[in-house]
Amino acid sequence: MARLQDMNLGDSPKILVSSAAGMGKTRLIPTLPGKIKLLSAEAGLLSIRHSKADIDVDVISGMDDLRNAYVAMSKPDHGFAWVALDSISEIAEVCLAEKKASSKDPRMAYGETAEVVLSLIKAFRDLPHVGVYFTAKETPVTDEATGRVTYQVMFPGKQLPPQIPYLFDECFRLVSVENADKTSDVWILTRNDGRSPGVKDRSGALDPYEPCDLGAIVKKIQNNNTEQGE
Repeated sequence: MARLQDMNLGDSPKILVSSAAGMGKTRLIPTLPGKIKLLSAEAGLLSIRHSKADIDVDVISGMDDLRNAYVAMSKPDHGFAWVALDSISEIAEVCLAEKKASSKDPRMAYGETAEVVLSLIKAFRDLPHVGVYFTAKETPVTDEATGRVTYQVMFPGKQLPPQIPYLFDECFRLVSVENADKTSDVWILTRNDGRSPGVKDRSGALDPYEPCDLGAIVKKIQNNNTEQGE
């Protein structure tokens, strides 16, 4: 049995980033350090077409594509530092469509989709010796009693959204922050700001708002883990 102090917990971060469409989740992928396997279920690769990062792309058009990618990434000689899933919201929609097509009762497809997607997310999250970056769409949720609006990851059905943040130590949102001159910039939110209940940084290494550079974020997390282990 390994001692917690002897485990290098910072080597392979597992990160989830959600936001509204067009905020820049895909553009964060080239900021990851090292060689990247990108599993793309969205038509958003134009935003990184000029990137000089070392990215190998697999297009995910069905669940078999995703399972095959997992098998490949499970091999010890895959050669990648990161696997990026863009986005797991779209992958869940692909799964739901397949389940509806094969089910006699379409209503059952939502429960089956939740089981399959949770299983796949956990499988990729638990890959050894590789960092994992997941993107997800988000949706506003209004409390009927108070009118308060919060944001959660977007998935089909009601079972998946509240469960997803519990699967990760690092759950972030991309948010637009207004500057003093009325311009705005996009930042990575790492703590719950009152509207983002799923956002958290269990490493304790990050500022509430971080620049859009996952490489810098990973370095801060790993350095913090190293200092705590000394």
